[in-house]
Amino acid sequence: MERIEKLLDEVLAREGGYVHHPADRGGPTKFGITRATLSEWLGRPASIDEVRQLDEETAREIYTARYLAGPRIDTLPDEIVDQVFDMAVNHGPRRAVRILQEILGLAGWRVDVDGTVGPETRRAAAEAQEQMGPFLANAIADQRANFYRRLVAADPAQRVFLRGWLKRAESFKQPVEESVA
Repeated sequence: MERIEKLLDEVLAREGGYVHHPADRGGPTKFGITRATLSEWLGRPASIDEVRQLDEETAREIYTARYLAGPRIDTLPDEIVDQVFDMAVNHGPRRAVRILQEILGLAGWRVDVDGTVGPETRRAAAEAQEQMGPFLANAIADQRANFYRRLVAADPAQRVFLRGWLKRAESFKQPVEESVA
């Protein structure tokens, strides 16, 4: 439980408070929770005021149920769970897991790119982490950066967010020890 609380603390710190940026396709957010996500959670349309008044405890419940434990992202190796969870917050859980699965496939593990964390993905991620070490996290960060670049290419209005998105992806890179030949 302590690990989940730490992940939630980190995402809430990155996402911040209430924001309603005109270029944000998600509309108004608080703690990174969009109006659409809050509406799904409530089972009815949420108002902008309800987004503005969202409390941290509810945001934590939503993140745990919809972005971490629900999609089983919390079952991934410790070294990458924070990054995959953060991607889930930005891109949705299925896309985040698909990015991970794409990297696993490119690195030689046979996994279905289906956006779900099942036994095959968990096994492949654990093996990849063991064999690749920090290169796995770094490859995920690079793939994530490429995803952001594709978003901006498809919708230039999103360029206003690109620098922050790339910085966010880069923040998950891990140092690589130089090997002695």
